[in-house]
Amino acid sequence: MTHGVVGRLGLALALATIVTPAATLRAQTDGTCIPVAERAGRIYGCFITARTELGRLPSQPALYWHLDTFPTRAAAEAEVIRAAHTTARATVVASLGRIWLFTIAPADWHPDAGTRVARIGPLPLIEADSFAAVYMEGVFEPGMQTVVHRHPGVEAWYTLEGSMCLETPEGTLTQRAGDRGVLVPGGVPMVLTGTGTVPRRSVVLILQDATRPRSSPATDWTPRQLCRK
Repeated sequence: MTHGVVGRLGLALALATIVTPAATLRAQTDGTCIPVAERAGRIYGCFITARTELGRLPSQPALYWHLDTFPTRAAAEAEVIRAAHTTARATVVASLGRIWLFTIAPADWHPDAGTRVARIGPLPLIEADSFAAVYMEGVFEPGMQTVVHRHPGVEAWYTLEGSMCLETPEGTLTQRAGDRGVLVPGGVPMVLTGTGTVPRRSVVLILQDATRPRSSPATDWTPRQLCRK
């Protein structure tokens, strides 16, 4: 190997060392969700903040995702104790700079304290003997997109900043900060795109069959990229 080749190889390796971290961060967070404990300084992506095993869920009355915030974790955890004596399933989650109480419960449920942010539903349940609630936060740059995928249960979103667009075989669903929650039933293929001019920040629920993987590629449907038009 000549000195010229060695020099060019060394330069290429040096450049790779410089540019790889940013590219790797996007590759690791564009398509799939990772536990928030593995975030390791990543700004953009999808991060799992909690998973709660719920057991059997009743088909009636209809269930909703209740989103409330609290000034402290202790105050939110007091509501979890109270909810344990009801049919509600409550989880405390620290996400996007807030302390949340996420609760799966009928429409009229409400905590004794806290600030109500949203109620999303009714949630269409799949047939399952046992459910899990998987909570996530999504932070996408404008134009950032997931892989085409589906879940074994309904997925719901509430956006705090920015905007997003979902494409499914039925068309598109859009959500801007503060809009009503949107949801996609279990089994439906989808692709999500960050839109607008600022990063999109959303909290997310997947209410799924607890025995199945959270997500799987949807290779039987090709989106028309309607959210990019």
